[in-house]
Amino acid sequence: MSVSGEDSNGRDDDKVLVGEFALALLDAAEHERVARRIAAEPALAAELQLWQSRMQSLDREFVETPPPANVFAKVESRLFGAAARPSAAARFWDNLALWRGLAAAGLAVAVIAVGFNVLRPAPDSAALANQLVASLEADGSDVKFVAFYNEASGAVRLVSLGGKQVPDKDYELWYIQGSQAPVSMGVIPVDARTNIPLDPKAQASIKPGTVLAVTLEPKGGSPSGAPTGPIVAKGAATAI
Repeated sequence: MSVSGEDSNGRDDDKVLVGEFALALLDAAEHERVARRIAAEPALAAELQLWQSRMQSLDREFVETPPPANVFAKVESRLFGAAARPSAAARFWDNLALWRGLAAAGLAVAVIAVGFNVLRPAPDSAALANQLVASLEADGSDVKFVAFYNEASGAVRLVSLGGKQVPDKDYELWYIQGSQAPVSMGVIPVDARTNIPLDPKAQASIKPGTVLAVTLEPKGGSPSGAPTGPIVAKGAATAI
């Protein structure tokens, strides 16, 4: 039985969404929403088990070393003082710093996971297309993204892990193939997940090794069609 492109794209989106859940890249509200879907949908639960089993293999590379017994109490005292504090569960879900930390850890795991082929292609032909991931960051910059590209969907899914909006400025995403001039993929937000549809030329150009870069440009994007501001994040696409 044939599978429609819409159904295939929906499954691909769900696979990426479960991956973001496993890597703690979602905000608290969406994390809870996806958790409910995983509990109700066996296919998503199976996909989560795949992510967990692959990441658990990383545990064998490290030896667990418990900290001294008084460390946790000292950390809590310095962070929260002696005043009454919310429950541990409330602090977990509402602590933005914690989620940022988990997101940064998730970025590292996402890059490591490339070697474990955690985003397995489904057996249908649409899902056998190239799937790429890129970690975008730069020294001295707090702007960080993870980019996912699936040739079947023809779109780049961009997940922001860090960075703040700059007054009267916009961030712009570019792809660079070899020694060719950078090509704009449009203005992008920070602190958001973005889906960027690509034209046929861009779809044909983005391959393993293609560099994705983010520059800081005037409001509305580069006025010249070429980068004019500093590169605040970049990374090469890698096959998964």
